[in-house]
Amino acid sequence: MAAFIRSQKTEYGISHVTSCRALGVSQSWFYKWKDRAPTPRQRRRADLDAAIEKHFTASGGTYGSARITRDLWEEGWRVSENTVAARMATLGLVARVRRKPRSLTRPGTRPAAPDLVHRQFTAIAPDVLWCGDVTEIGTDEGTLYLATVEDLFSRRLLGYAMSEHHDAALTVASLQMAVATRGGSVDGVIFHSDRGSEYSAAAYQSACRRSGVVQSMGRVGCVLDNAAAEAFNSTLKVEFVYRHRFRSRAEARVRIATWIADFYNTRRRHSANDGLECRRCSAMFELRADEDKTGGER
Repeated sequence: MAAFIRSQKTEYGISHVTSCRALGVSQSWFYKWKDRAPTPRQRRRADLDAAIEKHFTASGGTYGSARITRDLWEEGWRVSENTVAARMATLGLVARVRRKPRSLTRPGTRPAAPDLVHRQFTAIAPDVLWCGDVTEIGTDEGTLYLATVEDLFSRRLLGYAMSEHHDAALTVASLQMAVATRGGSVDGVIFHSDRGSEYSAAAYQSACRRSGVVQSMGRVGCVLDNAAAEAFNSTLKVEFVYRHRFRSRAEARVRIATWIADFYNTRRRHSANDGLECRRCSAMFELRADEDKTGGER
């Protein structure tokens, strides 16, 4: 009741005297409540709300209760995901709004590669299994196409390329960047994609052979056969693209590349990696590898 009386003054300019008289409570009682120090529970809730808002803002407004809860745990908070979800609802913090995706896949005329993955989108080490796809980004200047290469161990985006043309040159450029990121030595890595013409083209197949990359393809018209790559596209669109307006393709290129380098590949928590960031997943693997070599001495 006291909080309600206080809100009437703040929101509608109704004096405390008038509100107390209308509700049948004494002014002395109200002022006693108004001037009292917050309780430990109230202080903790205020601190928790501030921490939630900080992590929500740091994620660009994309984190839901699960990822924010993990951030809070790392800071030493003892709080449940349900509590975080309730506080986010009270604070009006909504993580994302989904839109219906549109497929860009156009089957090629050349023979397709076999499906070597069979929807098992996990890897035991880096550079064992990659995946990729092509998606479109809307700008005021027209459509911009993005091709990606993602490592399914760490979920790091190793290579990407953007162009106003949807062709094999785009996917070859993304593959070349991924190979360069790994120092040029990727012999035997499996690259999984859909059966789009840009992946079955002679130029792309030749680029794979030169780098020692083994191609794998899902079925035509089945998004689940390339679900990991589709998941990245959804993350990119929902967490970044749909929240911004790009006035030109050049602006979209710079801002998407910045989002990938400064957030997705470094700070974003990935549910497929038990909530770890890409860099932490890779660091943990390197530590385990060193321990195996030294017999656990490290």
